[in-house]
Amino acid sequence: MGDERPLDLPGLHNIVAFHEGVWSGSVPEGDAGFDSLTSLGVRTIISVDGALPDLERARARGMRYVHLPIGYDGFDQARKLELARAVRDLPRPIYIHCHHGKHRSAGASAAIAVSLGWLTPDQAAARMAVSGTAKGYTGLWQCTAESAPIAAALLDAAPADFPERTMPSSLVAAMVEIDEVHDRLKLAQQAGWHAPADHPDLAPLADAGRLADLYRLLDDDAQLKDVPESERAVVREWLVREGLAAARLERVIESMSVTEQDRAALAKRADAALALLGASCKACHQQHRD
Repeated sequence: MGDERPLDLPGLHNIVAFHEGVWSGSVPEGDAGFDSLTSLGVRTIISVDGALPDLERARARGMRYVHLPIGYDGFDQARKLELARAVRDLPRPIYIHCHHGKHRSAGASAAIAVSLGWLTPDQAAARMAVSGTAKGYTGLWQCTAESAPIAAALLDAAPADFPERTMPSSLVAAMVEIDEVHDRLKLAQQAGWHAPADHPDLAPLADAGRLADLYRLLDDDAQLKDVPESERAVVREWLVREGLAAARLERVIESMSVTEQDRAALAKRADAALALLGASCKACHQQHRD
């Protein structure tokens, strides 16, 4: 808890403690990542990422996976209760992860630590800063700032059937959300990559992160089961390419949120990244949807 820098281990990045035996960090990468979790003695893994967990590697090492995704724009009280109960009740040490381990996992861990009475909101926010949570993810910071210790009776009433995997409703639903997120990003672009005055609730950094998350989520056999076998490889290649492009857009917008220097150059890079995403979406629609 006294560390002022994240820890990196083989296959694990950005590990930050939020309580004794409760860590936030990146998604475990292959056998190396899960072996590092074993070296830490981890017994429970909680993913707040949208992508589906690697259950097989976790089970092979005797670890339990819980999948409770949250958004880059924060999460509601119901999800906070589920997360806090899971951390309170499940075997420790517990490792909470998103994709990079900087934003969602840190925000979730901070809110949990406050909800369980381990940290004050200011102390929890300080741990988020160690994780490197970008200020542009205002919803995550707000969830921590508005958290308070939760009575045991309320936690006891929260669902305890913690899912190993939380599946999206359908491939079509995910594609619809991709279109909606893309439209919001275009509005932010028109406002110079800020939230427009007439739409102050927009969060371009959170939307770029969500877009990358959606592409990662769809790159899974369970999600592509309705795609003809002859087209599946092409669709998967497209998902990987789009996911990388969305991740690049997220990094550029995050850079703009950190400094105003070179903002014009960064805005041009963001414009180019969004244009590339838009062109690819249009081409895919023409081939597979229209």
